[in-house]
Amino acid sequence: MFVIGELINGMYLSIARAIKEKDKAEIQKCAQVQIEAGADALDINCGPGCKDPVTDIQWLVETIQEVTDKTLVLDSSKSKVIESGLKVIKNKVIINSTMADPEKLEIFLPLAKKYNAKLIGLAMSSKGVPQNKDQRLELAAQIVSTCQDVGFPVEDLYLDPILLPVNVGQAQMVDILESIKDFKIISEPSPKTVVGLSNVSQGTYVRSLVNRTFLVMATAYGLDAAILDPKDTELMNALITAELILNKQIYCDSFLDAYKKK
Repeated sequence: MFVIGELINGMYLSIARAIKEKDKAEIQKCAQVQIEAGADALDINCGPGCKDPVTDIQWLVETIQEVTDKTLVLDSSKSKVIESGLKVIKNKVIINSTMADPEKLEIFLPLAKKYNAKLIGLAMSSKGVPQNKDQRLELAAQIVSTCQDVGFPVEDLYLDPILLPVNVGQAQMVDILESIKDFKIISEPSPKTVVGLSNVSQGTYVRSLVNRTFLVMATAYGLDAAILDPKDTELMNALITAELILNKQIYCDSFLDAYKKK
């Protein structure tokens, strides 16, 4: 599983304050703690309250690149913010994200090609979130088809089935899991799959339990990547164990420690 740390996000008060005050130490500490906990990449989001995300995304990228060469995931629906971050990127990079609408793909695919970035495509459109797996598959296929038409490598595409909170979208949970599997047969080579894991537990009482249970199930359905909190030890241990049971890791009595030392 490709683990993307979710914590450098301006929706968190400490990160919002650090962005506003240009507190490098706070941002770099958050980056390093996530990497030490097992993150393979770091999601970067200026947050909804940021007044100048076009400038602030550059500061965040440059600040984080001072302490790590891990992949950075530039997280914004605004192409100007994404392109601003791409201009100063040195690390490997993923754009998060585009929807299936042609006008969105016409903006984000050229950016991804220009800066040699991978891309997250959301299986949704301006009409809203799909209501079943057939709608998800149709939107995902539109994204893949457009990638093929413009020469963007499908293997560099991550498809997101749009994970809903279980307390409002319980009836869609099985469809979402099956979409993860179905997305893999859209093309050859196959696109990868990703979810924003914390969405599933929004508004629930036992968030960590909901998160780790869904993650284990999604892993069995072939999920490739997840944006999550790597500091949640029980979550990470559940992921490692799930991959062990799926024969993706070699068993030893100290398999948790062995995995974390890789």
